[in-house]
Amino acid sequence: MTARPGPLNLITDIGGLSVGHAHDPAAATGVSVILPDQRAIASVAVAGGGPGTRETDALAPDTLVDAVDAIVLSGGSVYGLAAADGVAAVLGARRRGYALTAREDTPVSPIVPAAILFDLANGGHKSWGETPPYRALGIEALRACSQQPSLGRVGAGYGARAGQVPGGMGSASVITADGLAVGALAAVNSHGAVRMPGTDVFWAWPYEQDGEFGGARPAADLRFDLEDWGEAKSRPGLSSSPSAAREGRTNTTLGCIGVNVVLTPAEAQRVAKMALAGVARAIRPAFAPFDGDVVFCLSTGQIEVDGSRPFLLTRLGELAASSLARAIARGVYAASSDPR
Repeated sequence: MTARPGPLNLITDIGGLSVGHAHDPAAATGVSVILPDQRAIASVAVAGGGPGTRETDALAPDTLVDAVDAIVLSGGSVYGLAAADGVAAVLGARRRGYALTAREDTPVSPIVPAAILFDLANGGHKSWGETPPYRALGIEALRACSQQPSLGRVGAGYGARAGQVPGGMGSASVITADGLAVGALAAVNSHGAVRMPGTDVFWAWPYEQDGEFGGARPAADLRFDLEDWGEAKSRPGLSSSPSAAREGRTNTTLGCIGVNVVLTPAEAQRVAKMALAGVARAIRPAFAPFDGDVVFCLSTGQIEVDGSRPFLLTRLGELAASSLARAIARGVYAASSDPR
């Protein structure tokens, strides 16, 4: 059985999904929106010690709402959560959302979970007073949704840093011989490093497909100290300095997985939890107390799969983890070639 990247090698290879980005160059921040064509079953897994989220409790398998209208990833820390307000306002005006009644005079309630990363200390102009830009950026990103979103320094990854190098937005996909399709989107603003110490080799290199993030490979005799974190924002032996302490708090990797298989909310949650392994494969260290790492999972429900559900979820979760690792590396690789 052969699994290969989809035609675009993007999360949008999962039919029924589009992605939009918007950013404010002066403020050095941005927003990304994942928009399903129809309301989609969704769940979430949170692994970082410092997450910032909206409506993630509503995604628990035992809650009333089992589908979402969009997912928002944003810079801006707590201010960035307002991006989902803008997205919800536009979707509500389109009558997209959860409805208890069909009455036209009763607004629907768009379900728009969101997660944020910390880019407030990246040097951009953040003197926005009482009018942060995120609501407007959310609307702009929603309206920019397409099948071919850009990678690198765009959207939620515009002002991000992956360790000591520019972070960014990455994406990847995989389609199996029997029709399973899994895609990943990642906004990489990690505390940890994405490359092996002293090299240009990504930690995710074993999962790379067709040279998608440069093709660098480790030397056969490569060895490194287990406490050498390479280009992380802080490192053992340096973490007591004030600058290292500040850098250590400016983190978070956000991810979204899309699958084309019909899943229940509980099954989507299992895939999201397994996908977190992709963060650990691509970033070292991962899930630190000052990371806010969050991964969503969306099911567009285009195909039904018979047979063992546990084995199906095992396949989907592993494909999700490897795709997310690739997306993280692709985002940083694309950002490194951006002259801004």
